[in-house]
Amino acid sequence: MSVGVWSLENPAFLAYLFYAAVLAIKMIIMSPLTGYYRMSRGAFTNPEDCKKFGVSSTKTDPDVERVRRAHQNDLENIPLFFVLAPLFLFTQPSLTFATLLFRAFTIGRILHTIFYLRGSSLRPLGFIVPTLVNVVMAVNIVYTFH
Repeated sequence: MSVGVWSLENPAFLAYLFYAAVLAIKMIIMSPLTGYYRMSRGAFTNPEDCKKFGVSSTKTDPDVERVRRAHQNDLENIPLFFVLAPLFLFTQPSLTFATLLFRAFTIGRILHTIFYLRGSSLRPLGFIVPTLVNVVMAVNIVYTFH
């Protein structure tokens, strides 16, 4: 009897669950990180926040905007992984290949954020690798089910 693709007995599905959870935690962390930067820089965009924290007027801050852009980039790219990866499992990839792709995507997105926050010239690498992972999974899905 074969194991279902989305079964807890399928090690590739368990790998997906693990890496999806890591990515979800990473995304969750970005909101309070933005808040931390706003508070520490006194950079609030809403008048009610300025009043609450004793700041005279709204303002932007380059560090706050950098964190916001990194978070926005996550919101634009990680959900596609959340959709493609479980569909990719229906192509019956080897555990090694699936885990390699899931790990490369996750590490790439974490590095992208680190590089983004540090203003590193390596940031495109942290974007390109996860994007290529999504492309590989999408092409495999289309090829398998055309």
